[in-house]
Amino acid sequence: MTAKKWLVMFVAALAVTVAVWAGFNVATDPYGVFGDRLLDFYSYDMTRNPRVAKIAWLDEHHDAYDSYILGCSGSSSIPTEPLNEALDASFYNMIMYGADLLDLEQMADYLVENYEVKNLVVSLYVDNAVLYDVGEDSLDSRMHAKVSKKPLLPFYLDYLFLNPTYGIEKLKAYFTDTEMPQTFDVFDVETGAYDKRLRDVEPIGSLEEYVQREAYQVFTDYPEAQYGVYQTENCVKSLTAIRDLCEEHGINLIVVNNPCYVDYLRHFSSEGLAQFVHALSEVTPIWDFSYSSISYEPRYWYDATHFRNSVGEMMVDVITGGDSIYVPDGFGRYVTGDMPADSAYFEQDCSQPESAYTASVPVLMYHHLSDNGEDTSDIRTEVFRSHMEALKAAGYQTVSLEDLYNYVWYGTPLPEKPIAITFDDGYASNYELAYPILKELDMKAAIFVIGVSVGKDTYKDTDFAMTPHFSWEQANEMLASGLITVQTHTYDFHQWPPFEPEGSAVRENVLPLEGESEQSYIQAFSDDLSRARQELEQATGTRCYALAYPEGQSTLLSGAVAAQAGIQMTFGTVPQTSTLVKGLPQSLLNIPRYGIDDITAEELLQQLGG
Repeated sequence: MTAKKWLVMFVAALAVTVAVWAGFNVATDPYGVFGDRLLDFYSYDMTRNPRVAKIAWLDEHHDAYDSYILGCSGSSSIPTEPLNEALDASFYNMIMYGADLLDLEQMADYLVENYEVKNLVVSLYVDNAVLYDVGEDSLDSRMHAKVSKKPLLPFYLDYLFLNPTYGIEKLKAYFTDTEMPQTFDVFDVETGAYDKRLRDVEPIGSLEEYVQREAYQVFTDYPEAQYGVYQTENCVKSLTAIRDLCEEHGINLIVVNNPCYVDYLRHFSSEGLAQFVHALSEVTPIWDFSYSSISYEPRYWYDATHFRNSVGEMMVDVITGGDSIYVPDGFGRYVTGDMPADSAYFEQDCSQPESAYTASVPVLMYHHLSDNGEDTSDIRTEVFRSHMEALKAAGYQTVSLEDLYNYVWYGTPLPEKPIAITFDDGYASNYELAYPILKELDMKAAIFVIGVSVGKDTYKDTDFAMTPHFSWEQANEMLASGLITVQTHTYDFHQWPPFEPEGSAVRENVLPLEGESEQSYIQAFSDDLSRARQELEQATGTRCYALAYPEGQSTLLSGAVAAQAGIQMTFGTVPQTSTLVKGLPQSLLNIPRYGIDDITAEELLQQLGG
C-alpha cells in the first residue's frame, strides 16, 4: 500500500469516526442542546443542566408560556398554578442549580429578547449576596451561549464532541425510565419545576419522628458557618438591570426573598441580613419571606435549604392577596426603599409554640357491628354504644374528615379534644346499628366503602355469601344528617382470595402485584380510583377526596397515584395518635388509626390516654 493511499484511508477513517462520534452525540443529545429530537427525554436533559436544556425546550415551546420564574433550585417550590390563576398568565419555572444574580440577569435579558414576557418573578436568597459570577466550571453548570452571549460555535462543538459515555448513560436511563421521577429525571418538563410527585406524598406527622429520618437529621445538628454579604453591590447592579428591562418592556416584576431555615440564617449577622434586604428594596420593592415562624419548623422543609411546595403556595397567596389558604401571622412583608434597614427584625424571636399550629387527633377504626359479636372483627352494638358514651363523657368531640382537612389547609380551629370515628368496608351494620347511636348522641363519623360491594350481600358476581353492605340510598340518608361522611376504600382493591377465581392475581390491598410493572400498576390503580370516585360522586353528589388504604398498606407510589386521582387524605392502620400541621398537606397522608376491637370503654379511654 502506497503512503498516499494509506493517508487517504486514514483520513477517511478519521472522518467516519468523527462523523459517527458527532452523530451519536447529536442523536442521544445528553444535554438537549440539539433539540433532543430522537429520544425527546428532556426531563433527563434538564436534570443534567437546566440552564441549557430549558432554553432548547423553550425555543420550541415558548408559545405556551408568557411569564417566568427565575431563581436557584429552592425557587421550584413557588407553584405556577396559583400564579397563573391570579395573574391570568402561563408561567414557566426557569430554576437553575446554584443560580447567582448575574445568571438571573442574563436569563431575564434572553427571555425578554426572544419570547413574550408579561410577568417575571425573580426569586432570591441571601446566598446571592455570598456568591456572584461563579463562572462555568463544568458542562452541568454552564449557561447556554445564547444566554451568556458567548460564541456559539465553540459552545456547540463542546457538546458535539462529548465523551460518548454521556450519551451511553442517557440511553441506559431512557430504557430504565419509569412513570415516576428517578435520580436522572427530576424535572417536570411542562412546568420547569422539580417533579415532586413522590416527595410530596411523604406522610409527615410528629416532629420527633420526622427528625429521626435519615434525610432530616440535619435539623438536629445543623452545621455551623459564618458568611458575609460581600456581593450585595453586585446583586444591586444585576437587579437594577432586570428592573430597567422590565420597565422598558412593560413587564410586571415581582421580586421575592425566599424563606430560610432559622439555623441557616444564623450563618449571617442580623446587620448583614438587613443590609441585603434594604439594598434590594432601594432598587424595587420586594416581598421578604426570609424570616418568620416557618423558619423554625423543620417539617416545612425538604432539607436544609429547600422549603416545601405548600410554603410556596403561602408565598403566592400573600403576594396576590388571595387569602385562600392558611398563612401564619407575620409570614411575608412588603419592603420598600423608604424603609430603613431593620436588623432588629432578624433579632426578634418569631418561633411559635407547637400547639399554635399543630393538633393531636386520635382516629378510631371500626368495621362491623353485631348484636352477638361472634366474629373476632365484630364489635357488639352495646359495646360500641358504651365507647361513644364514654368518649363524650370524657370531653372528646367528634370531628369530620372535612374538619381535619380545613384545619390543615385553612387553619380552621378544632375543638379542644377532637377525635375522629371511622368505619372501613361499608357494612350494613354501619347504617342499621352504628348510625342510630351516632345520631342519638350527635356524633360524627366517616365510612370508607368498597365500591364493588355497595348494596351487596354476595361477593361481586358470585354466589358466595358475605356480610351485607349498605346501599347508596342508605348512604344518602346518612349523609343528609350532616353527621356521616362517605369516602372510598377503593373500588375493587380489597379482594378476598378464597372467593376469587383459582390462579388469578388477587389484589388484597393497593400494593403492586408480584412482578407487576410500574406502568401496569399505575394504570390499574388509577382506573380503580377513577371508578370509585365516579360512582361515589354520582351516587351521593359529594366529592370523593379521602381514601382508607385496605389493610393499611401503601407505598409512596400508591400515594402518588392516589394524589393524581384527586385524593387529598389517606388513612392507614398504625395505632397511634395523628399529628396535623397547619399548612402541611402531607400531615393528611397515611393518618394513623387505632383499630378497635371488642374492648371495654375503660380500656378504650386508657388506650387513648396512653
